[in-house]
Amino acid sequence: MDSSSETQNQNQILQMTQFILNEAKDKAEEISAKALQEFSVEKLKVVNATKEKIRHEYERKSKQVDTQNAIARSTAINRSRLEKIKARQDVIGLINNDAKGLLQTQLKDQKALGQFITQLIVQGLLMLLEDEVQVRCRACDDAVVEKCLSAAATEYARIVKAETGATKACKLSLDKSVKLPTAPDGQHGPSCLGGIILACQAGKITIDNTIDSRLGLVLEQAKPTIRQLFSEIEGCGGASSWREPFSRVLRPSHGAGT
Repeated sequence: MDSSSETQNQNQILQMTQFILNEAKDKAEEISAKALQEFSVEKLKVVNATKEKIRHEYERKSKQVDTQNAIARSTAINRSRLEKIKARQDVIGLINNDAKGLLQTQLKDQKALGQFITQLIVQGLLMLLEDEVQVRCRACDDAVVEKCLSAAATEYARIVKAETGATKACKLSLDKSVKLPTAPDGQHGPSCLGGIILACQAGKITIDNTIDSRLGLVLEQAKPTIRQLFSEIEGCGGASSWREPFSRVLRPSHGAGT
């Protein structure tokens, strides 16, 4: 009896032990599964966070590269624009020097110079329409200009009569107190290629019809044409092709302002 009871107790203990081990095993498997699940979730979070970080970093670097490319492109465009502007200025400088040389050569002829001065005076008078006008010039041109005064006054009266029917005369005189600078000699300081300045109303009103003024105006007006033709003349060699057009524009026309 005692032996049977003891066997039964051992069996019960064995069953309880087995039950506890099974429970412990199940619990361990449950904990392991839960831990693995939580690990997978955390791993997924880390992976997604890393992907997002990498994506943001890629976008940042991509924008940075785009910005650098835009800056480089803008810099290149600006550099090219500045080079074109400088090249145009160089062409204008060549035209300016060429025109000055051509004018100085042409105006060495005293007859041509006299006709030119007369036209400049008449043009200025038609702009002023005053009764008394003083003519200013370089000291070296006094004799030539003084010879032109009578012819200029006569031509002025003729044009006014023809255009309006009115009779109008103008008393011209040479300003002996105010003289224009001499021709450029390579030294610093003001210079004048020639031409005249008309003054009236005690010098309060003036018309600048010097060669320098006309040349500057012509070059300014010609800039759109130069920009348009720049690509065509680039590399063609020299500015000689501009001589005749610019010389023609520089000739004064009656009734046209400077």
